Amino acid sequence: MPAARLDVIHDCLALALDATERPAGYTRTEREARSYIRSALRQTCKLMEARA
Repeated sequence: MPAARLDVIHDCLALALDATERPAGYTRTEREARSYIRSALRQTCKLMEARA
């Protein structure tokens, strides 16, 4: 996968986390969804590091 594509995926995942951030807390469903996003973000970062 091209590095530019990984950068776009990384940015989209980071924006999704930022957009769903709330100081008042999250429902169980929201916590689970944010967990999946964080996991995808970590895996994307690993792919980016492997390509460097």
